[in-house]
Amino acid sequence: MDIDDILAEIDQDGLPQETRDLQELTRAWVTERSAPEILPWPAPLMNRVLERIRRQIWGSKIELVEEQTGNLDPKTNFRLIIIQTELERFKFLVRSFLRARIAKIDAYALHYLTDPAQSTRLSPSETQYASTHQSLLSSHYRSSFLAQFPASLQRLDDTAGGMTMIETPDLDKAVFVRALTDTDEPIYVEGTDTDFEMKRGDVFVVRWNAVKNLVERGEAELI
Repeated sequence: MDIDDILAEIDQDGLPQETRDLQELTRAWVTERSAPEILPWPAPLMNRVLERIRRQIWGSKIELVEEQTGNLDPKTNFRLIIIQTELERFKFLVRSFLRARIAKIDAYALHYLTDPAQSTRLSPSETQYASTHQSLLSSHYRSSFLAQFPASLQRLDDTAGGMTMIETPDLDKAVFVRALTDTDEPIYVEGTDTDFEMKRGDVFVVRWNAVKNLVERGEAELI
């Protein structure tokens, strides 16, 4: 039994909510950075994490005021250091997680805005950001060179001739994936004759589109 097996057997219900949230956020951060496409917005998790950050920032400000007025004892001062350190860890993960998502929106904004199945993966703020980003980009292209083209060639989402102008993520990108459970059915790699089974703890290098459903269901994780 290795460390992953030991961690997998830990009773998650016995852990504090903050610890579970930190584990979920770390997993979401690693997965988002590794996956070629944007993943569904984890609304419940992010709501809890952002609310906790707001509460800790407010609590830290109050204790800092007490420290400056000389009413803070050494034990409370040490506690404040621990809280601020934990707060910075959460803030780093949130910032890095959001930067990874924004980078994908910047690269494929039109894809996420025009595909209904993909647009549901964005948070309301991300949808607003993507719309503004695409509007500014379209205005820039139009003023720079598109205005000189015939009207029929100015569309950025043109699909005439069986070809699309909309750039999409590469779902065939290779990813490192680790199974969190035993798979019930073989996993097939599209376009090949390859299929395989995954047991808990197994690590594979495989195309993203072959394991994306497993990852989104929580049966596997990217590493």
